[in-house]
Amino acid sequence: MTPSRPEVELYADGACSGNPGPGGWGALLRMRGEERELCGGEPATTNNRMELRAVIEGLNAIRPPARVAVYTDSQYVQKGISEWLAAWKARGWRTADKKPVKNVDLWRALEAAAAPHRVTWHWVRGHAGHEGNERADALARKGMNGGG
Repeated sequence: MTPSRPEVELYADGACSGNPGPGGWGALLRMRGEERELCGGEPATTNNRMELRAVIEGLNAIRPPARVAVYTDSQYVQKGISEWLAAWKARGWRTADKKPVKNVDLWRALEAAAAPHRVTWHWVRGHAGHEGNERADALARKGMNGGG
């Protein structure tokens, strides 16, 4: 790891009105004292898909490759990428009980988005006053409501 690589904090969150239903994703990037907000939405989706999209979009917005600390309130995302992904791939994208892994398209996209970076994955409790997570949640709701 080279010292010239920037440190980036990425706060990501997804939201959905109904599950499935209209959804949104939000990402807050912090690097060298600057911030960048990203958000978007889909008319028919799930909360888990929006949680994944938030991280994917945030990572894809980071140039050049960096050391990135990802903060998410989704254990699905945090455990999926750091604990479950290797086993899913080894089983041909099947869960331990041999069912197809849901959201394979987004898991592959997340793996590709993370590849150029040095990523550490952090779970934070949602709606617990964590400032970065609260901002990402507000961005996800904005994306769900057509903002972004």
